[in-house]
Amino acid sequence: MSSEYIDQAKPIREGEELDWDKIGSFLRDNIPGLDGPLQVQQFPSGFSNLTYLLSVGDTDLVLRRPPFGRKAKTAHDMKREYRILQALKPVFPYCPNPLVYSDGDGVMDSPFYVMERIRGIILRANPPKGFTLSADQTRSLCENLVDVWAQLHSLDYHAIGLGDLGKPEGYVHRQVEGWSKRYRTARTDDAPDFEAVMQWLADHEPPDSDAPCLIHNDYKFDNVVLNPGNPLEIIGVLDWEMATIGDPLMDLGGSLAYWVDPSDSDQLQMMRQLPTHMDGMLTRREVVELYAAKTGRSIDSFDFYYCFGLFRLAVIAQQIYYRFYHGQTKDPRFQMLVFGVQILEQTARGVIGAG
Repeated sequence: MSSEYIDQAKPIREGEELDWDKIGSFLRDNIPGLDGPLQVQQFPSGFSNLTYLLSVGDTDLVLRRPPFGRKAKTAHDMKREYRILQALKPVFPYCPNPLVYSDGDGVMDSPFYVMERIRGIILRANPPKGFTLSADQTRSLCENLVDVWAQLHSLDYHAIGLGDLGKPEGYVHRQVEGWSKRYRTARTDDAPDFEAVMQWLADHEPPDSDAPCLIHNDYKFDNVVLNPGNPLEIIGVLDWEMATIGDPLMDLGGSLAYWVDPSDSDQLQMMRQLPTHMDGMLTRREVVELYAAKTGRSIDSFDFYYCFGLFRLAVIAQQIYYRFYHGQTKDPRFQMLVFGVQILEQTARGVIGAG
């Protein structure tokens, strides 16, 4: 497979420039062996934290920092994300290697961290031009995606020093309550109220998981890196911003909210962000069944977890749209997010009605 499919950075978006002289000095003072001028680009696809490609001579690094504008109180914790990578890297080789963290003082207006770049292919809504897989290869890639997921969920989080990362007791309840509060705080006049969905979730909370684990909370194709020489092999897992200790089925439901099946509505098809239309791609139900088979976890009913995933995705979109609505960001991608929030509300109501 040609290296031309490797994920590429682009020029920095307007309003998201940083003081690169200060950052260059910080990098050379804190990362041994850097030599050469600093060149900077930005990875354009993320909707949350800002991610920049820093090239110093022959070395490629990635800088992560929070977005500009209003942010949820507990979101975008750079120090926490850095700590997770530090703990995970020795036991979960798919993590990028974290290199240095800064609270931002004297360098920029927020905390940030720098990590190694994992060069590879990232699949988004549509594969790179010319990139093809057979139906059997696509199915194998899905199976590998679930296998890496199961590996993550099997880790002993106490043994690697992350026992205090989250509280598994009452996790589902806190998620329903917390995301409901976030939605109400971020709601704009043109967004649906979601009250019926929030009430249904509160009324149908399952009991605590009997096997809580470290969960990624945003595990999907555009957060995994594929080997350019063998695109069925996953070599990296990115974006650990929302990782915590919790119910693995909530992790599954949150990710499958992004997974659009061929049988889904035309509106959901228009929102598709992942290449789940490729021939051979597993359906949501098949992903759930494969996960259950690989982990031995019991999944009696997935409606609650999928409905919560749809709601959580709507909250994330609404929080981002709030920043655009109030002029805190000029990124034109954010303007249409409110329509996605409306579609997700309708889809969640459909899951409730069908159940």
